[in-house]
Amino acid sequence: MNWGVFEGLLSGVNKYSTAFGRIWLSLVFIFRLLVYVVAAERVWSDDHKDFDCNTRQPGCSNVCYDHFFPVSHIRLWALQLILVTCPSLLVIMHVAYREAREQRHRAAGGDDCRRIYPNPGKKRGGLWWTYLFSLIFKAGVDVVFLYIFYRFYRNYTLPRLVKCELPPCPNVVDCFISRPTEKNIFTLFMVVTACVCIVLSLVEAAYLIGKR
Repeated sequence: MNWGVFEGLLSGVNKYSTAFGRIWLSLVFIFRLLVYVVAAERVWSDDHKDFDCNTRQPGCSNVCYDHFFPVSHIRLWALQLILVTCPSLLVIMHVAYREAREQRHRAAGGDDCRRIYPNPGKKRGGLWWTYLFSLIFKAGVDVVFLYIFYRFYRNYTLPRLVKCELPPCPNVVDCFISRPTEKNIFTLFMVVTACVCIVLSLVEAAYLIGKR
């Protein structure tokens, strides 16, 4: 990862955000992205390898694992983080478009001409709508992924023991999940931080509408 480019993107998002947006960005970067990179990937690195079933029937362990883990937590979180941060980059692109248009206008009309955007980063006109859309989209993405996690893993928790009777398993087979307590703690932590991010996005949207 090119951290110089990443730092530039973060500073750009921070520059054009409100106070609520800066809190949201800090929460996503520190409590979601860093936790994901530093800890969560390691916790789930052995989930398939250490998914033990009390049978040696070929294929049974793979089928049971696929049934109880249709999509890995870690891959869902990666997709969630990508989708939830993209709208902020859309705001930066809109501001960059305004700045480029302003430069072309001044180059054609001279420095004394009337400016199209006195402050390209001010949230007015189309930029206001772009920013509001980004907030709604971010909150919507987190809500959708919370629902997906709930559908796949009831109450966002993993049991220690799961019983599987899918072919080619010969009968009801007991399977044991690796480190379920540790995985449940990380899952609940990510769920709580996602809920806080949803609240922050909705509060910022209400603030933006009220200020206008």
